[in-house]
Amino acid sequence: MDKNITLINNTIAFVKETLKDAEGGHDWFHIERVWKNTRTIAESESCNMLVAELGALLHDIADAKFHNGDEEAGPALAREFLTSQHVDEEVIYQVEMIIRHVSFGGGNTPATFKSPELSVVQDADRLDAMGAIGIARAFHYGGHKNRQLYNPGIPPDMTMSKEKYRKSNAPTLNHFYEKLLLLKDLMNTETGRRMASRRHAFMQTYLIEFLSEWEGG
Repeated sequence: MDKNITLINNTIAFVKETLKDAEGGHDWFHIERVWKNTRTIAESESCNMLVAELGALLHDIADAKFHNGDEEAGPALAREFLTSQHVDEEVIYQVEMIIRHVSFGGGNTPATFKSPELSVVQDADRLDAMGAIGIARAFHYGGHKNRQLYNPGIPPDMTMSKEKYRKSNAPTLNHFYEKLLLLKDLMNTETGRRMASRRHAFMQTYLIEFLSEWEGG
């Protein structure tokens, strides 16, 4: 068997075991969807497929919001695993950088690292925060954090810093305006933009219906 296929299979097994008790919006199935999106987008991009696939599979291996805000927990765990698999140092470094820079983080933080592989994985991850699945994930996480569905008296905050964004406990519907509806225009790749367009439209339709029903419509 090709050594890269073996590495991907070993990585899948590692991620499944590590995230077996994860919150439903950030579990193995989220990783699998992002991985599938990554492979679809990468077909039209000039990038290192192995780095992109490993970045997708490991991007949420230790999400900071579930590890007391520790943003180095993910890169460190990924490096430990990939080192155990005898992966080249340059590949490990590129995967670490994807993990460090893939997140939205409030959308107001300037990018300090760029690579073709990060662009692909970032689009793939953002797509999973959009559309029908994105809506389901938003409300699942909101329930996990015991947040209100919606509160007309608490408007969205469009100027949040990365730190404030991570600590926000605003109603879940605010998240649509603070992140989800912004993602379409933040896509890096043509394929990502095309895939995002449909999901964005679905979210807009959903919000119209939600707000209508809220008012008794």
